[in-house]
Amino acid sequence: MSAASAGFALGFSLILAIGAQNAFVLRQGIRQEHVFATCLTCAVSDAFLIAAGVAGFGALAEAVPWLETVMRFGGAVFLFWYGARNFWAAWRGGAALETDGAVKSSLKGVLATVLMLTWLNPHVYLDTVVLLGSISAQWEDKLSFALGAMSASFAFFFSLGYGARLLTPIFAKPRAWQFLDVFVGLTMWAIALKLVF
Repeated sequence: MSAASAGFALGFSLILAIGAQNAFVLRQGIRQEHVFATCLTCAVSDAFLIAAGVAGFGALAEAVPWLETVMRFGGAVFLFWYGARNFWAAWRGGAALETDGAVKSSLKGVLATVLMLTWLNPHVYLDTVVLLGSISAQWEDKLSFALGAMSASFAFFFSLGYGARLLTPIFAKPRAWQFLDVFVGLTMWAIALKLVF
């Protein structure tokens, strides 16, 4: 297996699990709001972190042990808050997908949320910087490995964001949004609890 193929396979497998970032991309894709900007922000953020890991930035996390604790608890607080927002939206109900093209969320708000979900999540650092960075050391062609992993991020996020449109007919009903909000809230709280404990 070439370095690029190995990087793509590993990067794709790490990002495949549903997490805070993926749940948000899925939600934006269903709502068809700022999908390109959301996917691009996630993929570019991953690419930056993968590059940092392959370049040896993972050693910094080991050299500064308190950094992991600060990131872990800061991320947990944010995920608890974001999960609570989704539970509140589910409890309120009444939300339905409007297909008239109206955009409710501002681009600034969406980008702020996706950046927080990405950069305040310690799992992102563990997967991209530490894990991918350490595995890349096994390959002589680190650049190809990194480009393969970055390609996986771009392929995954854009497939998820734009593929979510297939679910649009289902989410024309308010009850479907309540289920999605509960699912996203549970996902956020489960990840937050995992970070704390």
